[in-house]
Amino acid sequence: MPRLKTRTADPPALIGWREKVSLPALAIGTIFAKIDTGARTAALHATDIRVTGGRVEFTVVVKGRRHHCNLPLKGERRVKSSSGHSAARAMVETEVAIGQHRFSIEVTLTDRTDMGVPMLLGRASLGGRFLVHPARTQILSAKKRKTKS
Repeated sequence: MPRLKTRTADPPALIGWREKVSLPALAIGTIFAKIDTGARTAALHATDIRVTGGRVEFTVVVKGRRHHCNLPLKGERRVKSSSGHSAARAMVETEVAIGQHRFSIEVTLTDRTDMGVPMLLGRASLGGRFLVHPARTQILSAKKRKTKS
C-alpha cells in the first residue's frame, strides 16, 4: 500500500530577543526591534504624529537623522502600555524585513523615547513565523564582524 505524503508547514525560524529590522516603505534604514511575545501588537517610536484625510504623517529619528514619513491610516487601536495606561494610537500597515524574511504587519505609532529600542514586535506581528531565543540577540540580523588587518 503506498504511503501518503503529508505536507508539513515550514518550521519557525529562530530569532533573538532583539533583532535589526528594516521597514522598506519608510526608507529609514535598519533599526533595532525588541521581540516581545508578551506584547500583542507592534509599536514604532514616532514623533509629530498627525492624522489627516485618511493618512498619517509622522517623524522617525534614526542615528540623529529625522525621517518624515507618510502612510495610509489603517485605523486606531487602544493599547495598554507596560505601565498599565491605556491610550488610542494611530495604526498603519507596512512591510518589515528581518534577515531574509519579509512580511506585512500592523504597527501602532507612539513615543518610545524611554524604551531603549525604537520598535517593539509583539506576538501578533510574528504570526507563528519565529521561535524566540530569550538569551540571544541578532540571530537573523547577524552582527558585522570586525576584520583583522
